Amino acid sequence: MKKYTNFIALAIIGASVLAGCGSAQEILQVGGSDERNPGPCPRAFALYDASRIVEFKDEAQRFANVGFTGEIQNVRSLCRYFGTRPIEGDLEIAFDFGRGPAANGQSTARYEYFVAVTRKNIAVIDKKTFPLDVTFPEGADRVSVVEKIDKITIPRATETTSGENFEIIVGFELTPEQRLFNVEGRRFRVSAGQPRPTDSAQ
Repeated sequence: MKKYTNFIALAIIGASVLAGCGSAQEILQVGGSDERNPGPCPRAFALYDASRIVEFKDEAQRFANVGFTGEIQNVRSLCRYFGTRPIEGDLEIAFDFGRGPAANGQSTARYEYFVAVTRKNIAVIDKKTFPLDVTFPEGADRVSVVEKIDKITIPRATETTSGENFEIIVGFELTPEQRLFNVEGRRFRVSAGQPRPTDSAQ
């Protein structure tokens, strides 16, 4: 399952650009130039506090109450920029989703995840939220999905502005309770349909 969508990123200087669709191969061959990027690509990663989601059907955080779960397994990004051109790249996010005992036989679940472009260690430049509908095959309690954002455009202030000045951060949209669950280091893995040795959050 893949999703292709446009992503808007705001320039440091305040301008905005709407990215057109394009493949990773096209992005890496912008303008047909063999010039190298003047610096590294923006770091792309999942925010720890938002990299997992666990749905409980009751206030008690027990295995028996686990509905649907999700976890971001990997974030991959490629980019291309040179001269005065903006940074143009794509983003690939690998998810694992689980269906627990409290899902009550439901085969579909809707998740939401965000993609944010930030100035490194400073502030969010832009953020977009995307819905993701997941269908579990009959008899399966776990499914893997790859989402692709194609493409991301980040204008640069000058031709010497490096991609190292930016970060691309992804994560699930969570309730305060779900975020606290992650912050406290408790977890049920996405293979929620398989009982663990203890019937409580770890």
